[in-house]
Amino acid sequence: MSDTRPFFDDEYGGRYLLVEPGEFVMGDAKGTRSEQPPHPVSITEPFFCGERPVTQAHWQAIMEVNPSCFTEGWAAGLRPVEQISWDDAQEFTTRLNEIDNGTERLGFTGVWRLPTESEWEYISRAGTSSRWSFGNRDSDLNDYGWHAGNSGASTREVGQKKANPWGFLDLHGQVSEWCQDHFSPDYSLHTSQQDAFTGESLRRVHRGGSWFTESDSTRCSSRGSALHHQKSDGIGLRLVWQPL
Repeated sequence: MSDTRPFFDDEYGGRYLLVEPGEFVMGDAKGTRSEQPPHPVSITEPFFCGERPVTQAHWQAIMEVNPSCFTEGWAAGLRPVEQISWDDAQEFTTRLNEIDNGTERLGFTGVWRLPTESEWEYISRAGTSSRWSFGNRDSDLNDYGWHAGNSGASTREVGQKKANPWGFLDLHGQVSEWCQDHFSPDYSLHTSQQDAFTGESLRRVHRGGSWFTESDSTRCSSRGSALHHQKSDGIGLRLVWQPL
């Protein structure tokens, strides 16, 4: 991907970068059971994804409430929103689409949604096959994310660490991010498609690890899950905008 690929900015301080189609291997043969078996995935439809997680200020502007735990300080609005359930995230995107109905961005109309799990890992890997987008050494993680070893027991303002090779920030740690998918205990029923996986589980996928997790949970292929109505000060969201 080129550093000059298209992007647009919204009215809430967010920037959304074009993610072009491509192929990658999802999962990790050396990871936990939930990351297996590794399987090829084709991203066939381009989309735009948030450079950073959704902030408290953005959430409050749309939902008129800020549920977050970490609200102290003048810059709290620039920390990621947390204490939101998957259901809350769905309501947020619904309201965004009502507000944004018919709005053109770069000449297109589109819809806001959560990333699918395969889209999230595709973005996180950014063309790499290592444990993190920056390589295999967790000693380098401090340069790219907030985790249990450096966060100071809280979230931080978004966008302070280094970006991954495609320009995305805060993917390793900070807050884990809800995905559209239903959780499955492994990839045995998954396909090679970009679409979200749906099943019988009441659990939903979240990805990336958080400010209170150890480094292993922030790897590109590491998976988390929680009940769709569960809230945590370690789970937020990142937006996708899908051109129509």
